[in-house]
Amino acid sequence: MAKDISYSCTDCGAVTSKWSGRCESCGAWNTIEEDQPLSSGPKSKSLGKHRGKPIELTDLATEQKDPPRTLAGVSELDRVLGGGLVKASALLVGGDPGIGKSTLLLQAAARFARNGLKVVYISGEESSAQVQMRARRLGLTESPVQLAAATNLRNILTTLEAEKPDLAIIDSIQTMWADNVDSAPGSVSQVRASAHELTTFAKSQGISVVMVGHVTKEGALAGPRVVEHMVDTVLYFEGERGHQFRLLRAVKNRFGPADEIGVFEMTGKGLAEVKNPSALFLSDRGDPAPGSVVFAGIEGNRPMLCEIQALVAPSPHSQPRRSVVGWDGARLAMILAVLESRCGLAFAGLDVYLNVAGGLRISEPGADLAIAAALVSAREESALPKEAVVFGEISLSGALRPVAQTENRLKEAEKLGFTSAISSQSQKKRAASGLELREMADLATFIKEVFGAQ
Repeated sequence: MAKDISYSCTDCGAVTSKWSGRCESCGAWNTIEEDQPLSSGPKSKSLGKHRGKPIELTDLATEQKDPPRTLAGVSELDRVLGGGLVKASALLVGGDPGIGKSTLLLQAAARFARNGLKVVYISGEESSAQVQMRARRLGLTESPVQLAAATNLRNILTTLEAEKPDLAIIDSIQTMWADNVDSAPGSVSQVRASAHELTTFAKSQGISVVMVGHVTKEGALAGPRVVEHMVDTVLYFEGERGHQFRLLRAVKNRFGPADEIGVFEMTGKGLAEVKNPSALFLSDRGDPAPGSVVFAGIEGNRPMLCEIQALVAPSPHSQPRRSVVGWDGARLAMILAVLESRCGLAFAGLDVYLNVAGGLRISEPGADLAIAAALVSAREESALPKEAVVFGEISLSGALRPVAQTENRLKEAEKLGFTSAISSQSQKKRAASGLELREMADLATFIKEVFGAQ
């Protein structure tokens, strides 16, 4: 009988039954590789004939204690982890090259080691001397962190089993090499096998394992998507190289809320946590200008204010440009279509540029009204009051839909000195606030009352 062979793309993880020079899913060239089996199982097609050990079953009412946690002492990191590091958990941290993943994890390792954990840091990309040089620059040489440079997974697991640390950091999973898999390091088979072995080891030995993962040019974690399903927590370290701000975002967390973020600032001595990110993102904001709007948003459970900037200018080209930084370009196209069809504001023949100041990335639909306000403000050359914040979701009919956690948004705005807010209508009663709140039913009413445009 012919052997079943499958192939996977090393960039996006798409699986196909035959080899080709170009991946049909992501369009990358020369990324299709043959998948190697992790082990040779029984030749029978069915496992029913092979009796195994019975497993223990419990009911939903079984009382078990919550898994123990250890605080790092860095409030932004502990927030993203959901209240600290969970014992015997597997974490995956991804981010662009040079964004500061190794710096963050080395600082976190030093903090955990000072708090009593036995920490082992294994680097597959740098030598021990390079990591020690970074530790000297960060002032971490006195921290009791054990260091090694290795890529052989069998040797690493043997060392960890003998040392029995509380936390092991693997930098990175793409450099690990399992000698039982016949493929090169970084391939789909190697990444999958290494992640599976490390995750299983973490659960069986009671050791927390943090794995660093590379990302593709689209920003997704490289390798098979199954790796993200294996681990307990997936964190993304985001930021623009031209800005000093860095965001640690939880996109998956079995022990805490997802979409929680921690804000850091890159300094000469490493990453410093930012206690009040709203004040930092708005610190360089000057006098009110057309196209500038302050959005009161929510990231995870944290209210966060940021500035949205828009520029509308006549286009010299037949196809006007639509350039977006920090927001979804498809949603910008939707907002422009609603403004044209429901409000009568034409953007044909106009270039549109949109930017979220500070390098922040926004994904929540509650930013729709702030985006529309910035676009209309830039088009009409009319600035909003400097003390006003805007938030609300826009539907395709032009109606404004309510958003969640309105009270928290207003409290954060009031704390930073804002005196008025413009939002969509809500049926919930709100507590008295020091802000002047103006609720709008639809986008056309908002534009007429705020800008006076028809």
